[in-house]
Amino acid sequence: MEYIIEMREITKVFPGIVANDGINLKVKPGEIHALLGENGAGKSTLMNVLFGLYQPEGGEIHVKGQKVKITDPNVANDLGIGMVHQHFMLVDKFTVTENIILGMEPSQYGKINMAEAIKQVEKISNQYGLKVDPRAKIEDISVGMQQRVEILKTLYRGAEILIFDEPTAVLTPQEIKELIQIMKELVKEGKSIILITHKLKEIMEVCDSVTIIRRGKWIGSLSVSETDEDDLAAKMVGREVTFKVDKQESKPGEKVLEIKDLVVKDHRGINAVDQLSLELFEGEVLGIAGVDGNGQSELIEAIAGLQSVHSGEIKLKGKSIQGNTPRDMYGEGLGHIPEDRHKRGLVLDFTIGENIVLQTYHQPPFSKNGILSYAQIYSHARRLIEEFDVRTPSELTPARALSGGNQQKAIIAREMDRDPALLIAAQPTRGLDVGAIEYIHRRIIEQRDRGRAVLLLSLELDEIMNLSDRIAVIYEGKIVGIVNPKETTEQELGLLMAGSTVKQRR
Repeated sequence: MEYIIEMREITKVFPGIVANDGINLKVKPGEIHALLGENGAGKSTLMNVLFGLYQPEGGEIHVKGQKVKITDPNVANDLGIGMVHQHFMLVDKFTVTENIILGMEPSQYGKINMAEAIKQVEKISNQYGLKVDPRAKIEDISVGMQQRVEILKTLYRGAEILIFDEPTAVLTPQEIKELIQIMKELVKEGKSIILITHKLKEIMEVCDSVTIIRRGKWIGSLSVSETDEDDLAAKMVGREVTFKVDKQESKPGEKVLEIKDLVVKDHRGINAVDQLSLELFEGEVLGIAGVDGNGQSELIEAIAGLQSVHSGEIKLKGKSIQGNTPRDMYGEGLGHIPEDRHKRGLVLDFTIGENIVLQTYHQPPFSKNGILSYAQIYSHARRLIEEFDVRTPSELTPARALSGGNQQKAIIAREMDRDPALLIAAQPTRGLDVGAIEYIHRRIIEQRDRGRAVLLLSLELDEIMNLSDRIAVIYEGKIVGIVNPKETTEQELGLLMAGSTVKQRR
């Protein structure tokens, strides 16, 4: 049978690491083929080779049976290969259409024919059910819509083979459903898709075949109908993985966090957090459940000192903290795993070692009389890199060179190592594979069992149900109900998240 894409024995080496070690990948025309692996297994590297962003040290690529050399993304585009990157490549100030035609502008008499471009974009958008407004500015549309613009960009360039790199990592559950529908539509229209992911549920729901890679090596390829989630997890991680969180009953102690009538305004001056009150105790995980955009980000940023409070009060261990700077907050015993690891969690051009001491570099033993001790910084970083299994060539590697999941593990290592009285965990497992998720969940429960308070924000309902001792549901900036995960269902949570109220349960 003729494959639309065949990658044979691909090897790609970076200083200190073999990212791809003789990997094979065969994609049939008109299928959705999953590329599954742990964080840092080499999935994105392999696809960057296919898209011409990297040149391999060994191996061959065949497209529709012809051996090809893909020297850059323009060659990939000419061969009908398009890539939707995990971190979007869009210009915020431009409109949807301006972004899509960038570099391929239709012109008439030396001028860009914008009316023609808009018409083409509308036509493609309607054909694949993307429902994108071609005149909207990128900065004004949701993350899910921005992703659709990236998909449109590849289709506008004539892509027949679409590579999706972790496409659901930044989407809400509703947007994920819509994206799956779009992918099915694309295949119906004769496209082929390679889906880089580690979300097993999605593979089972939408993919035809799956290729598994582990630590840069090819483990195997199989049809999705012949496997299940447990089997895929074991092949990906190399051992059995448990999806259930083992934990004892919580033993709440003293009050750690008290929020009273809190109002936080968003950038438009509208109440994002609206008269919200909440309490959190030692030795418990309080989950915040809600549809994205209901004030949870503003709530967390207000507690962390990253956003100003309009009115109301926040107390940490009985002490009023609004108006504190983030550094003050860390001094008061706050740990913060931020939602956006690039914007709030890391300085991407610093080394991993430097990132691990971002809050503590000014204290002994990392500095003395204002002079940094790099020997201490890097020996501390090596210990945490090993303990939290951060896959990096060394502690001297720049943070931006790590996979998203390993960047996340480095942040979690830094925050948990300081043993904070209150740990805010916002989307702590976003972009992590099942093995890493299992590990992080265990560490969160360990924090709780040591008498620490954990405020967990997640868009994954099963994560909220599994880890939380109580669940507070947020809707339009208000807490509309507090429920016990043992006594509630996903249906009840879903109703609350849509704004209907039920009785409070402690």
